[in-house]
Amino acid sequence: MGGIPVSLGPEVTRKMDVQSEVGPVCDIILAAKNVCLLTGAGISAESGIPTFRGEEGLWKTYRAEQLATFQAFIQDPKLVWEWYDWRRGIIASKEPNAGHKVLAEWEELFPHFTLITQNIDGLHQRAGSKNVIELHGNIWKHRCIDETTITENHDVPLKEIPPRCDKCGALLRPHVVWFGESLDGSILHKSFQLSSGCDVMFSIGTSAVVQPAASLPLSAAEAGAKVIEINPDPTPLTGSADFSFRAKSGEFLPILDKELKRQTKQKKG
Repeated sequence: MGGIPVSLGPEVTRKMDVQSEVGPVCDIILAAKNVCLLTGAGISAESGIPTFRGEEGLWKTYRAEQLATFQAFIQDPKLVWEWYDWRRGIIASKEPNAGHKVLAEWEELFPHFTLITQNIDGLHQRAGSKNVIELHGNIWKHRCIDETTITENHDVPLKEIPPRCDKCGALLRPHVVWFGESLDGSILHKSFQLSSGCDVMFSIGTSAVVQPAASLPLSAAEAGAKVIEINPDPTPLTGSADFSFRAKSGEFLPILDKELKRQTKQKKG
């Protein structure tokens, strides 16, 4: 299966013939009964949220790899929570972009629609998405290290650092997957099951490098689904995708959504 690369830089996007470039993709999408999406850091970056890796993750001379581990948390929970409090403050100041909002609307468009994300910022939910599977957890959730109970907390800044469990007094940790930790097995199994059972699989704003998430679109392709990639740069998935659009999701998804609505209205009329 060879991907069809379509470059959509700013100038091209403004001048593109929507029907010729997006029309064939819309036909496939509208015929689908089961749609699955995988989103990555790219869609959040368009809202101004840094990746918190490399220089973007540098905080008080610490790097993300030094703080996002269970060992670092046990050694100095206050330090780790101060870093997460800083990150939560940045995320709270950002808003979902046009791409997030289109995906939230699409939940009503298809009989079965699942959004799988590698992001922990909760922007999909803030945009209105309800059926979201979070592979790497959520920065707005806490988990008790003793009872493993999960609670939501949207305080910015946090009222107590480090926070403690209201029930047992044990330390709470961010409900995210740290370096050296495995993804939740049940969530991962469900994600592969849904990917393998869909008609159309989107890969949006992801480098297609981080495993096991990178294998989800490939699993969908092997099961016969059409794979549509939307990313500014080529990725290891590009050659296996049926369509690969070189574009930012916040710019391209509204174009695709507009054409989907035009075709839907035309068919009804």
